[in-house]
Amino acid sequence: MDVDTDASTKEENTTLTSKDYYFDSYAHFGIHEEMLKDEVRTLTYRRSIFQNEHQFKGKVVLDVGCGTGILSMFAAKAGAQHVYAIECSSIANQAKQIIKDNGFSEVITIIHGKCEEVELPVEKVDIIISEWMGYALLYESMLNSVLYARDRWLVPGGKLLPDRAQIKLSGIEDMNYKEQKISFWDDVYGFDMSCIKEIATLEPLVDVVPYQQVVTDFCTVLDLDCLTCTVDDLSFSAPFTLTANRDDYIHAIVAHFDCQFGFSHTPIELRTGPMEEPTHWKQTVFYLEDVLVIKAGESVTGRFSCTPNKSNHRDMDFVVEYDVRSFLQKMGCSDARVDCIFAPGNSNAQKD
Repeated sequence: MDVDTDASTKEENTTLTSKDYYFDSYAHFGIHEEMLKDEVRTLTYRRSIFQNEHQFKGKVVLDVGCGTGILSMFAAKAGAQHVYAIECSSIANQAKQIIKDNGFSEVITIIHGKCEEVELPVEKVDIIISEWMGYALLYESMLNSVLYARDRWLVPGGKLLPDRAQIKLSGIEDMNYKEQKISFWDDVYGFDMSCIKEIATLEPLVDVVPYQQVVTDFCTVLDLDCLTCTVDDLSFSAPFTLTANRDDYIHAIVAHFDCQFGFSHTPIELRTGPMEEPTHWKQTVFYLEDVLVIKAGESVTGRFSCTPNKSNHRDMDFVVEYDVRSFLQKMGCSDARVDCIFAPGNSNAQKD
């Protein structure tokens, strides 16, 4: 099916900005290989579609940020009447060939361009599918584009996959790695580089957190209904309470997310917490300036805030505030409160 599928050719200025870099990074096959090999991610989407073929049969589907087209092909195989797949990066060229090679050219149309700038050859779609989630759910996520597509093209009563998502926090003991990451700067080959410690503390770490290091329960700080939420809901500030399940130390607060496919006849959920099989999202670790000594049953209270970065809305600025008064009182100190501000740094930083 032929439509005007290359909105990007209308832009004469090809100079990459920080915003464009997000899309340029998805032009490289390596990131798609990583996502496709993430079986928790890919098989959850496949299960949510194949177990609900009656929802897809004869329907018009929109895939926002289709990448290689894997979700579009799932939808087509489930009986969709037609799938329109939007992809901004140049991987769209390979997606067109993949669609052709697998015999879906008459059912799937790849549209190369930004969701906010392209036109669809139909007025409305019945279902929107998208794997839009980023680190800590919202960092480098495509949810803004999905909400734009929802408001512009989704029919009343239409379906979104996924249709709900949460950010959850927990506290972990991580003394050894914190020493390697933070205290390293105190003595670097005999030189004092401790001025970098503050910067190192402010940069979140994306890595797999072993479940045995989790010392608290989990607290939900954001619960999004993707069918009704707005862009304004992506900026939030929420209180949290984390209660220790054993005597231990807290060196960091960890964020992960869960997503639900609520339209399904049987509940289907994508979970990315420390207790689950690891995904390519892993978990996001925010190291604290303080080491908190905590006993089973005691709680840490605070506030977790998130706002889009002013320079690039796909980056997020996080603020973690925690109340240390009870811990300082144990040591005979005066009341205090410590605020830790985390802005996005190298989101691919990992432990060795």
